[in-house]
Amino acid sequence: PACAVGEPKRPYVGEASFPFVMQNIHRYLIYLAIPILFFLWWDVVNAFTFDGRFGIALGSLALLASNALLTLYTFSCHSIRHLVGGRVDCFSCVVAGGPRHRIWQGSSWLNGHHMAWAWWSLGAVCFADLYVRLCSMGLLHDVRLF
Repeated sequence: PACAVGEPKRPYVGEASFPFVMQNIHRYLIYLAIPILFFLWWDVVNAFTFDGRFGIALGSLALLASNALLTLYTFSCHSIRHLVGGRVDCFSCVVAGGPRHRIWQGSSWLNGHHMAWAWWSLGAVCFADLYVRLCSMGLLHDVRLF
């Protein structure tokens, strides 16, 4: 009597029918996001290379912060938690259960801050993109620190 919602007219099938199946798309898109991170990290390595030698500039630090936060955002997704710990009811009963459990715990901690990683990475990406754009237009000169 306390609930005003009636019973559904058809049996509940979870996320297996439209439109709820659309919620599972991001579980598969994580496999596309991870390779993109490798390309972004390659750009970071190149950003720290000046005339064939190691160097540090404000732009390279901006790209480092941007990619670090994007990586934390990507690996804080609950799809990663499912990838490392999904379908396991007992970590001590599976092969490499101890290390797998520690990875799952780390992923769970990251997942608890998923929204914060999203906002921080958004800000860092916007700053890095704006900084690189202004430098490429000649409005700013990249400050070399080392």
